[in-house]
Formats: sequence, C-alpha cells, structure tokens
Amino acid sequence: MFRRRAVALLVKNNSKALYNVRVSNEAATHRLFSTKCFHTFPSFPKGNYVPSIRNMSTVASVGIKDKEALKFPVNGGPRAQKMIGIWLFGSAAWVFSMVILGGATRLTRSGLSMTDWKFTGGLPPLSDEDWLVEFDKYKQSPEYKRVNRGMSIEDFKFIYWMEYAHRMWGRALGIMFVLPFSYFLHKRYITLQLGLRLSTLLALGAGQGLIGWWMVKSGLEEPASEYAQPRVSPYRLAAHLTSAFAIYCGLLWTGLSVVMPEPPAESVAWVHGAAKVKRLALPVSLLVGITAISGAFVAGNDAGDAYNTFPRMGDRWIPEDVFDMKPLIRNFFENTSAVQADHRILATATLISIVALWWSKRKLDIHPAVQSLIGTTVGMAGLQVVDDSNILVYLVSLRTLPQPV
Repeated sequence: MFRRRAVALLVKNNSKALYNVRVSNEAATHRLFSTKCFHTFPSFPKGNYVPSIRNMSTVASVGIKDKEALKFPVNGGPRAQKMIGIWLFGSAAWVFSMVILGGATRLTRSGLSMTDWKFTGGLPPLSDEDWLVEFDKYKQSPEYKRVNRGMSIEDFKFIYWMEYAHRMWGRALGIMFVLPFSYFLHKRYITLQLGLRLSTLLALGAGQGLIGWWMVKSGLEEPASEYAQPRVSPYRLAAHLTSAFAIYCGLLWTGLSVVMPEPPAESVAWVHGAAKVKRLALPVSLLVGITAISGAFVAGNDAGDAYNTFPRMGDRWIPEDVFDMKPLIRNFFENTSAVQADHRILATATLISIVALWWSKRKLDIHPAVQSLIGTTVGMAGLQVVDDSNILVYLVSLRTLPQPV
C-alpha cells in the first residue's frame, strides 16, 4: 500500500514538472515568434546564419534549438556581403553597357567589318600596312561588294574601331568578372550554392563570345538572292541578344540575393503583399522577355524601316502580306510585315500589362521600395513606347536605347 502511494505521488509530481517545462517552452517560443515577426531584423549576425520569416512556423513548433536557420549566400559577414554585391551590380552594369554598345555597332553597320575572330582577341592594326591588310580582308566580304563598294580606308577604320571596341569591351568584362571571383573563392566568401550559380553565369559569358561570332559569320556568307543585302541571321541575332539578357538578369538577381537574402519583414502584411506582386509580375516579365526577343527579329530583318507610320502600318492596321510565306510559322520570324506587326502588338500588350500591374498594387500593402520599383517600371515602359514611335515616324537614331531599357 505504501509503495503504491509513493509511486502515485512521484508520478503526480513529475507530471507537474513536465507541465511547467512545457508551459515555459511555449512561452519562450511565443516570445521568439513575436520578436521575429513584428520587429525589424537586427544587423547581420556574425557567422553564416540569419533569421528567416519563412522559418517562423518551424520556430513556433519546435523551438529555437531545433530551428533550421537560413544560410547567407556569402561567408565573411557584412563586409564580404557588401564587396560581392558591389562586384555583381558592377558586372550587371557592364553587361548593360555592352548591350548599348552592341546596338550602336549595329546602327553604324560595323558588325561585319572584322572578318575573323579569336577567343582571346588581339592588338588592333598599328601601322598603315596592318590597316591595308584588314581592309583587303573586308573587301572580300559580301557587305563591301554589295553595300560599301568604294569605301575609303578612313571610313573603314571607323566601323572597324566600333566592332573592335565591342569585342574588347566584352573581353574586359570577362577579366573584371574572373579576377574578383577567384579572389572571393580564395577567401572562402562564396558558398557552394552561390559558386555554382556564378560559375553558370561565367560559362554563359564565355559562350556569348562564341554566339557573337556565330552570328557575325552568318553575315559574311553570300546572300541567297543577288538583290539581297548581306546581313546576319535574325535567329542568331535573337540568340545573341537573349543570351545577353539572361546574363544581365542573372547578375542582377544574384546581386539582389546577396545584399538582401531575406525580404524586409517589418510587417507580415508586406510579406503577403510581396508574394501577391510576385505572382502578378511573373507573367508580365515573361511578356517583356518575348517582346524584347521579337525586337531582335525586327532588327535582324530590317523590319523597322518597312512601315514608318504609327499606330497604323501604312493605310492598314495589319498589312495584307503578313501570312504570305509558307509554312505559316516562317512569317513570324522572317516576314518583314509580320515581324513588325508582331512587335507592335507585343509592345502594346506589354505596356498595358505593366500599367495593370501598377494599378493592382495600389490595393496591396507592400514595402515602399517595391512600390517605387513598380512605378519606375511604368515610366520606363512609357519611355520605350515613345522611343519606338519616334524611331518609326521620324527615323530618330535612338535604337541603342530600347533593348537595355
């Protein structure tokens, strides 16, 4: 009897102790959850871990000791994070300038002035004899024979320097990317996940040079018709431009991931609002990308000079010959009228979708920085439409601007 009462008393006391421990743990977890959700994140802690709003359910359920914290994309603390962020944003800006320089090279019809290519590049002509050698190579090209016959060597030097600058600017970007990348790897600032992403971007950059020469080579071949002007393949031009966009977006996105590994979480409503904006922005971004690629086909087919009226194309909204080619799919990529009509329709749809995105965000509670970004996007889209309209109507040479915008 005494033994049974002792066991019962012991079980009762233990139950109370376990209850007190559980209540204490729940209270601590509640304080932790409240602190993380409704207070501004502190400065980055020393080490590789940062609190995450995405992990709050985990924190609330299992407590701080069992929480799987989110890792920083970089090691070394805030200083390394800032250095890598500046490097990535600088690289993205360099790619942006490359797109502008490429547009200027195409506008001046300089892209076919260099008839050979080396991956590492080389010195430009340094003497009159060197210039004559390069000029003789260019005289063998279809462009000289059909378009620039009788060109002076001084005019040739201008287009040669334009193409040479474009190529060497790209190689300089490669050096500017590789050297800091090697340094950060040596210092162990870059995590495995970030290293794989940056290596992919580096491979795309190296491949961009190959794609560029593949594109130029198509313009050095004799056109199929004796009346056609030599020009690069619109398909290869679109591949070249798409690759540049992919590299630019990848660098910019990675830089933002480094400097802001977690979204601002001062308000849970901001987080929910940002998630809704993301769902709306993804299809808009896809439409923007398709419109930009269609612009490459406009450039590759010289379709921008076909109709110089807006919003109508000549006397009609849609030209009669938009589906003249067989099979039908070729019209969207090779038919001058269809290519320009496609680009107009896509550009109009893009502007409407961006304005709709801006209008829909007015009802959402989102971070002020996100609001400003969407407003800036609307302004840039409007500038794009005005610029393209001026190009069509007045033949204003602003075509270096639209693609990077």
